[in-house]
Amino acid sequence: MADNETPENNTPQQPAQPPQITNRIIAQYVRDMSFENILAQKGISGDATPDIQARVDVDARKRGGDDQFEVITKLNITSKTREKGETLFVLEVDYAGVFQVSGVPEEQMGPYLMIECPRLVFPYIRKLVADLTREGGFQSLNLEQFDYVALYRAKLAAQMEAQKKMQENQPVN
Repeated sequence: MADNETPENNTPQQPAQPPQITNRIIAQYVRDMSFENILAQKGISGDATPDIQARVDVDARKRGGDDQFEVITKLNITSKTREKGETLFVLEVDYAGVFQVSGVPEEQMGPYLMIECPRLVFPYIRKLVADLTREGGFQSLNLEQFDYVALYRAKLAAQMEAQKKMQENQPVN
């Protein structure tokens, strides 16, 4: 008898199939947005060649519905002159997606939400940023894809470091 046959009827057993992962975008929207055109307010002197700094953060939380999660990508983009460091514009965007996710093991849900879900809405964030900068009087800013794996790892490392510091500061009874 083969290893994958049952003794009762000598029929092969099917290997256990992993659960099918489904991820459906239910909604996506701008939660908060601010664009400040400092150049128009104050003006600048000298060369206006921009130096652009972009910071990104991702948050996720469970929503009331079955297997529903809200994932928020938070962008803070600052453009300054290279010569003097004068601010040209500041753009802040919180862009949210509501996802229905199933089939992901519980221990993998955090990384899945913080990496895969932001990747799905990134093209819309890129378009929003390009349109806002163009309409704000600047050259359209075309963002490159963010490394969400590195962002997740950095956030995880920061949380572990914070927990370690809290444990070190705990009084010993």
